[in-house]
Amino acid sequence: MCAQRIIDPDVVIVGSGPAGALIAKQLGLAGRKVLILEAGDRLPPSINSYMERFLNATAKVPESPYQPDLFTGGNLTDPATVNAGRPTVLTLNPNGGFGAWQDPKQAYLIQKGPLAFASTYERVNAGTTRHWLGTSLRFVPNDFEMKTKYNRFVDWPINYSVLEPWYGAAEHEIGVSANVRQQGYLGITFEPNYFYPMPGIPESLVDHAVEKAMPTLKVDGYGLQNIDWTITPTPAARNSQPYQSRRVCAGNTNCIPICPIQAKYDASVTLADAFRTGNVDIMYRCVASQVVVETNGKIAGIDFIRYDTIDGPPVERGQVKAKLYVIAGNAIETPRLLLMSKNGGRTPDGVANRAGLVGKYLMDHPLYLAWALAPEPIWGYRGPLSTSGIEVCRDGEFRRYRGAFRIEIGNEGWNFPIGDPYTTTVDLVDGLNDSGLNRDKEALYGSALTAALNNGLSRQFRLGFLLEQSPEDSNSVTLSDKCTDHLGLPRPQIRYDLSDYTKEGFAAAKATASAIFKAMNAAEFTSPPAPDDPTSFEWHTFEGPPGQNVRIKYYGAGHLVGTHRMGTDRSNSVVDDKQRSWNHDNLYLVGCGSFPTVATANPTLTLAALALRTADHIVRNFPQ
Repeated sequence: MCAQRIIDPDVVIVGSGPAGALIAKQLGLAGRKVLILEAGDRLPPSINSYMERFLNATAKVPESPYQPDLFTGGNLTDPATVNAGRPTVLTLNPNGGFGAWQDPKQAYLIQKGPLAFASTYERVNAGTTRHWLGTSLRFVPNDFEMKTKYNRFVDWPINYSVLEPWYGAAEHEIGVSANVRQQGYLGITFEPNYFYPMPGIPESLVDHAVEKAMPTLKVDGYGLQNIDWTITPTPAARNSQPYQSRRVCAGNTNCIPICPIQAKYDASVTLADAFRTGNVDIMYRCVASQVVVETNGKIAGIDFIRYDTIDGPPVERGQVKAKLYVIAGNAIETPRLLLMSKNGGRTPDGVANRAGLVGKYLMDHPLYLAWALAPEPIWGYRGPLSTSGIEVCRDGEFRRYRGAFRIEIGNEGWNFPIGDPYTTTVDLVDGLNDSGLNRDKEALYGSALTAALNNGLSRQFRLGFLLEQSPEDSNSVTLSDKCTDHLGLPRPQIRYDLSDYTKEGFAAAKATASAIFKAMNAAEFTSPPAPDDPTSFEWHTFEGPPGQNVRIKYYGAGHLVGTHRMGTDRSNSVVDDKQRSWNHDNLYLVGCGSFPTVATANPTLTLAALALRTADHIVRNFPQ
């Protein structure tokens, strides 16, 4: 809690991630008094404590630098013992052992399957931008009109032209490095004389190696036969020159889970600006437990529970009141709060849920990961995690029958897929072959070890395919009726699966990865998943044995989307195009949960553009 709470705020915001922070700043600049409720702890004086946790972590997963601790007494922390729990990728393992995906004593999310939801998030100050990559892509215009263009899913209630100026505002607000002339593909346009705030991040040597193979790349089937293959530098919320008092990117290859010099944007940058207005305050370690509704349908307040330590008892239960309320959690925690808000039985289905759509249409970018060994050194680990991608597969007529994808070119060798350079080093020292690079299982030392490491690690690279997932109302967030957190609040219950449309996109991604490796004369090392891997499925591919399916593994991209979708009326959506609840005039539900579809672009830039548009709407329609 801050030294003094704002008394009688105009607006209460739940969540200090990018959407909440951006709206708080804009409202503060406009003279509105804003109070933020944040479930996580305050920022440390510097990120050194986060860095120390990361360096000392046994498992260097995206969640490792942040609280609560992943391990307690050598075991995974029981989510029932912490006040603001969060999921971890360590609990995506088969049932019956360490990290079992359906064990509530290990996994925060109560997963009901049939497949595992593979993405995670943080409940800390500044939200999951703590461990995001910084990729800041605009949607392509057809992403907003899937029903009109391809007779798939639904159209958004806004189109690209409506959001175009807000994309520009968001790019300058969070600080995006890119060049306009490189980003005008697949119908993306920019306002006249527009420029990004900083020039693009330099392309990596891995990018150049992949780019050389583009002229000879051929992919059979899947609507990819006539693609003009090319590499595109990736817009990133990462400094290519000094900006917002942040330093220039130094090329550290661990943007996920933490930039050691804070060259990458996170929402704490915006929060600091918001606090400087003198109109914004925040209550830390404060978990929203209910949205309170008056009999006339207006929101009357937010109930909260405050704690002092992550596993300690509540120290305060109270309610904050304002004229206007903004719920800015993520696509799991926002519907959780709405569904918990029963109001003594007056809202038995939760708040903002008269259409029964709160929690429905949960999506991610399920990720196909492929890795290979180039014939010559291409020198990964130089530069950020990714500086370029292949964007030409993000749109096309193939979207009538299968999911689109974008391809992220990774600079961190095989770190993502197998945990290198650690795994290969242990293999070569101990005579193992988990990486596949020590087939003779020799135990090496001295100059032989050095030569083997130099030869293997310098040629590694990986590709990540971010798949378009179809919106399905059966993929949902509800409340567990058995499992609670340490505050006694029900934990999120997840039902998740992948449709045939999405799986066919995976088949296309798998074929494309193999074709790229072939064009580069690179040896593919992508390993098949175990039959009981909860993040895998069987599907037919052109490359597999005739009449037999191939098992494909997917990963989570950390892109939680859907669950309070925007739409054209109260019968088909939860919020309108300004992210305002259809059911409650003074309630806004903001963030990626408002997206009707996930498309292929990393969602944070679109989240930011929508947040700025919502803030503008609030300022214009709720005068002081």
